[in-house]
Amino acid sequence: MEHGALDLPDDPRLAGNIAHFAAALRRAGLPAGPDRLILATRAVAAAGFTDRADFYHALEAVFVRRPEHRATFAQMFRLYWRDPRFLEHMMGLLTPAVRGVQEARAPRPAEKRAAEALLDQAPPVEHGETSEAPVLEIDATATASGRERLRTLDFEQMSTAEMAAAKRMLATLRLPVPPIPSRRSTPAGTGRIDRRATLRAALRAGEPRELRHATPRIRWPNLVALCDISGSMSAYSRVLLHFLHAVANRQGEGWAQVHAFTFGTRLTNVTRHLATRDVDAALAAAGAEAQDWEGGTRIGEALHAFNHDWSRRVTGTGAVVLLVTDGLDRGDPDLLARAAERLHLSARRVIWLNPLLRFEGFAPRATGIRALLPHVDTLRAGHSIAALEGLAEALSRPDDPGAMQRMRRHGKSGISDR
Repeated sequence: MEHGALDLPDDPRLAGNIAHFAAALRRAGLPAGPDRLILATRAVAAAGFTDRADFYHALEAVFVRRPEHRATFAQMFRLYWRDPRFLEHMMGLLTPAVRGVQEARAPRPAEKRAAEALLDQAPPVEHGETSEAPVLEIDATATASGRERLRTLDFEQMSTAEMAAAKRMLATLRLPVPPIPSRRSTPAGTGRIDRRATLRAALRAGEPRELRHATPRIRWPNLVALCDISGSMSAYSRVLLHFLHAVANRQGEGWAQVHAFTFGTRLTNVTRHLATRDVDAALAAAGAEAQDWEGGTRIGEALHAFNHDWSRRVTGTGAVVLLVTDGLDRGDPDLLARAAERLHLSARRVIWLNPLLRFEGFAPRATGIRALLPHVDTLRAGHSIAALEGLAEALSRPDDPGAMQRMRRHGKSGISDR
């Protein structure tokens, strides 16, 4: 990375700018707490800030704790400390524009998150300015909570800033799963008497001396997500893949493995990209591999391909399957019904996330929806953060039907097939 001359005033508010820079790094996902801020100030004081390369590497040594943080830090440093028109550049990254004949450069995976983090904070302290600001007293007793509004807002209706905030909330959303008792047992101090172990110990000792006990061994299921990336579902599937990335890279959830597949006109396995710690790089790689984004929908063919090629490998341990689709399919309904039945038989549970449930008058009138309904255990909406929070309830209650009873009653109005 090349570094130019660092133009700073004679009496700069350097500590204040480093504090704002640390806050932006923290918004972008780097561990930039108060302890790191103090160390960064001391490191810059020791290394000096007359040379840009020394200044860059002093901050990098403090704030970069993992290899995947390096790209984000580099983009943040370039935008915050180097580019004099960083605000216009960041707005260009976040605002969609009409493209001309010459295609504009696509932002790097860490660049967009850096822009969102910088735009979502107060401006840096300039030379000669004071940090004092007038205090405004606002009566917010009659206003709704912004966080609560964001929880119930449809993903497709979110602005860029709201979507960034929603992704930060999803990154902290827990999705625990109860363990599955196994038929195998493990030694324990109490529990049922293990007759075989007791007899083996008696034969070694020549006489029975004590009773041996055992308890059932537990195992954790896999989480398998089948995401519809057709034109009507691409926004919801992108958000769910963002959520699955957080689940796959977080310890303590209980899942043995997290697998993700996308389908539109063909099935694509994007599981290996979830292992990339940087979420933007992971989703960019998954999007590059799945070439059928925002295309048509062939649900039956996709489920048939999954059953034939992947079912034995990823659902053999009692997996929980998340089927993310609106169920609107023009294919053969008999093929879809057979593939859905086979999927249901191979999985421990099939949870269907359908964003169309956000409509009160929704009824299962489309042929694809009617073909899928008999072969799922739980039917839930997947259009908002609150809907995804309901997954935890569905996983903790094996008998949770979701909206299955509502579908059986057939609402007064509904939708027609495509």
